[in-house]
Amino acid sequence: MDCRHIQFCVQDGTFSGHENCPRKIDLHQLQNLFQAAAFWAQERRLQDWKIALANSKPVVTVWDGERLIGFARATSDGIYRATIWDVVIHPDYQGAGLGRKLVETVLMHPHVNRVERVYLMTSHQQKFYERIGFEVNSTTTMVLFNQPVSQDGLPIAAEVTP
Repeated sequence: MDCRHIQFCVQDGTFSGHENCPRKIDLHQLQNLFQAAAFWAQERRLQDWKIALANSKPVVTVWDGERLIGFARATSDGIYRATIWDVVIHPDYQGAGLGRKLVETVLMHPHVNRVERVYLMTSHQQKFYERIGFEVNSTTTMVLFNQPVSQDGLPIAAEVTP
């Protein structure tokens, strides 16, 4: 597949276009991309994507013309730790090296490339990430599952309707 026309776009915590990345992320296109390529993100809502994007730096998108075909984002303190999230390439474009370039673009961003450790949570595609340099790490496997909360910040189970 000839990918010379594919464009990578780096945004810093905003999903509206700016001078380094004139493309605005269309949340419907983003949701469609994840529905096509990520079984683990099928139930995500548009308003939740908006919050996730606003709290991520960088956000990297991949475009074939006007079509969003790839996405990844990171969160970081800029010095000690960073985590890469939601790496996805549309199935029609997989196998052409775009996923690798996508992850490497996130890793090169100044908010990520100076940290001591970069984490990536995945239960699939470990071999892909190992080829990029990630290692299996069984020492940081703790997780806390928070209760869902309402817009008022109350646990949904405890929410009382008047």
